[in-house]
Amino acid sequence: MSIRPWRDIIRRPSRQIHVGNVAIGGDAPISVQSMTNTSTADAAGTIEQIRRIEEAGADLVRVSCPDEASTAALREIVRAVSVPVVADIHFHHKRAIEAAEAGAACLRINPGNIGSEARVKDVIKAAKDHGCAIRIGVNAGSLEKDLLEKYGEPCPEAMVESALDHARILQDHDFHEFKISVKASDVFLSVAAYQQLAEAIDCPLHLGITEAGGLRSGTIKSSIGLGSLLWAGIGDTIRVSLSADPVEEIKVGFDILKSLGLRHRGVNIISCPSCARQGFDVIGTVQILEERLAHISTPMSLSIIGCVVNGPGEAMQTDIGFTGGGAGAGMVYIAGITDHKIGNDEMVDHLVELVEQKAREIEDARAADNADATPRALAGD
Repeated sequence: MSIRPWRDIIRRPSRQIHVGNVAIGGDAPISVQSMTNTSTADAAGTIEQIRRIEEAGADLVRVSCPDEASTAALREIVRAVSVPVVADIHFHHKRAIEAAEAGAACLRINPGNIGSEARVKDVIKAAKDHGCAIRIGVNAGSLEKDLLEKYGEPCPEAMVESALDHARILQDHDFHEFKISVKASDVFLSVAAYQQLAEAIDCPLHLGITEAGGLRSGTIKSSIGLGSLLWAGIGDTIRVSLSADPVEEIKVGFDILKSLGLRHRGVNIISCPSCARQGFDVIGTVQILEERLAHISTPMSLSIIGCVVNGPGEAMQTDIGFTGGGAGAGMVYIAGITDHKIGNDEMVDHLVELVEQKAREIEDARAADNADATPRALAGD
């Protein structure tokens, strides 16, 4: 394949931290996370939702801990799930200490409402004692009063000053396992704040457009804001904030990373919007395929094009392709090469079978490579 430097994204150098067993920053893959919307005190309900979030591919999950009942339930939750759990703390620093004791992998604290430096010092001690990371989570909607008085309104400079002030507190107490976010619901404000912060400190950055809205509008705002930052190389972990099922946040997060070539998970369906030339129902077919292939986590590309104008060209660049050709049938492409024809009425089942077979082949090859690599690694190769 030819070198295409115009596609290269050079990530901002950052030091690496760990949230549980997940590396954040440095050369680690950009992680995707979501947050539960169950009552954390309802351990069973929260565990069930986290497991669905895990199945969608989440690397991390955050739960809110507003009261003692929540931190009490956290111990059971942490033990029942596979992904590292981040405890979201506001106002009550004691909840952070309890969450660390309960096994949280990271503590999210908000400089605007966590309280005095003495309280932060107590949180740092708990984090050190229990091996927690910390996220300094600055929000435009809850900035410290003195910064609002100084700047007159939430602005990038105020958000960055808040973040850096609290970073200094952590560093002054010899704590360096932290990441920072500077979120706003305004895309321009968020992006400008992250750009300034990226130049001011080398810690990992957690990206997000907070309170972005519903599934459609929130996805658009997040894609613009996060996409522009990621394209510039800024960002080490992301959360898409949607007024929707948390599983949708994971799907959108991976789709953003996938679109930029930064991370690949699942089947990337390339499809046309359809027109009068289509040889089959493109829109309905794609909807069905998205549902039936949602269980595939193996990275793969599939093109579904309604006619021969762009179909063959798109199929040349995908693992599997189908191009409508009229007369109730279309052409199937394998690895970019025309392979065989199949009727439109059989097409969906056939493509699902091909994708599942390709996924098995890829995973088998990957397992074989890992098995071959282990003896060499042990031998010092």
